[in-house]
Amino acid sequence: MPVIGSTFSLLRACRSNTDDQWFRDRIKKYGPVSTMSLFGSPTVLLAGPAANHFIFGNDGLILTQTGALRALVGRSVLALTGSELKLVRSALQGYLKPEMVRRYVCKIDHEVRSHIELNWVGRDSITVLPMVRRLSLAIICSVVLGQESATIKEGLCTDFVTLGKAILSFPVNIPFTRFNKGMAASAKIRKAITNIAHKREESLLQEANATSDNDFISYMLILRSQGAHSLTLEDIVDNTMGLIVGAHETTSALITFMIRYLYNEPDILDKVTREQDEIAQNKNPKDALTWDDVAKMKYTWKVAMETLRTIPPVFGSFRTTTKDIEYQGYHIPKGWKVFAAQSVTHMDSQFFHEPNKFNPSRFEKSAPPYCYMPFGGGPRMCPGNVFARVETMVAMHYLVRQFRWEITCEKETYKRDPKPTPILGLPIKLKLRPLAKNLQVTTMDTEIG
Repeated sequence: MPVIGSTFSLLRACRSNTDDQWFRDRIKKYGPVSTMSLFGSPTVLLAGPAANHFIFGNDGLILTQTGALRALVGRSVLALTGSELKLVRSALQGYLKPEMVRRYVCKIDHEVRSHIELNWVGRDSITVLPMVRRLSLAIICSVVLGQESATIKEGLCTDFVTLGKAILSFPVNIPFTRFNKGMAASAKIRKAITNIAHKREESLLQEANATSDNDFISYMLILRSQGAHSLTLEDIVDNTMGLIVGAHETTSALITFMIRYLYNEPDILDKVTREQDEIAQNKNPKDALTWDDVAKMKYTWKVAMETLRTIPPVFGSFRTTTKDIEYQGYHIPKGWKVFAAQSVTHMDSQFFHEPNKFNPSRFEKSAPPYCYMPFGGGPRMCPGNVFARVETMVAMHYLVRQFRWEITCEKETYKRDPKPTPILGLPIKLKLRPLAKNLQVTTMDTEIG
């Protein structure tokens, strides 16, 4: 069926952890440029460094949503064009720029310590993925929504997981399907965030010198009051939902797979632990981590980078052509979809020596241009990459210093649903790591400044 085309085949590959092979087989058969139908649209598949360079630097291509994501999240940055796109993307980049993110490190530290004290300490076993999802949502609720309520955090976590599972689905609202459940979750999330936005708007109107660095909703509301009048409250809610969807699953998957790799690679775990212990030795145990502390976590970030190389959070992304474009002699008509298989280079031995080997030290040198693409590249780099780095590094600091773990299932495989997801959620046995008295982790005394 031409409308369905390769959609079911790709979805099966994603959900059976064979998506990388699916793309490799297609590229081997048809080359790095080929046409197909995906999710009801004529689509061109582009792969390789040259394609990545072309896609991430071409103004004739805009990032686009699948029909399901558009219905679930609304008019987020992925659905905008022209001046609206520039306005919202500029706002996202402004809110997530390094100078802003450094202000959130203390908040992130507080959320991590509180989460570990409440959910990890005293337990003999946990399932990692749902636990770090709760952590990631707690951080996002605090930083993006300005919310500290445990009830709101728990409700949003459940609903965002349900919404996430519906992103790679056909947007046909039939009862009991993934899409139907995702739409119900989306409605609950939208209502909760809209209520928060209304309260924040009322609060800001009463403040003479309101600042925009407290949370994303306040940032957007103040931006609107200062001249961005085309931003509606619905736009702010949609883009808040889009930001949370993008940040929540990406970081929780990264932390989960880092925990898996560190268990399987004890020498690497030892190096990470030494680095984190050195940082802690120069601090009072009650003091929160700082931006400078995170900057010192160089080897730990290399481990994260290698995790992102081997299990990228996004294997590819959709673009839409805004005009007729040419690529290497191929004509791509206006309105067609372009699927950027941006991470297919990650496991290519032309660019990464022994790509199946987990080797963080490979990042002591820069990766070849447009071959390492977990956060996109060029002017289209994901604006949330710095925030993701800080969140991941703070979480790993406390986890590796306080715990040791053992994976309890014989073989933990994963699928893309749509983010990489361990089939069993990564169940582990947990035990406290013996620490010298002066290195004990103090979990609950962090003050938020």
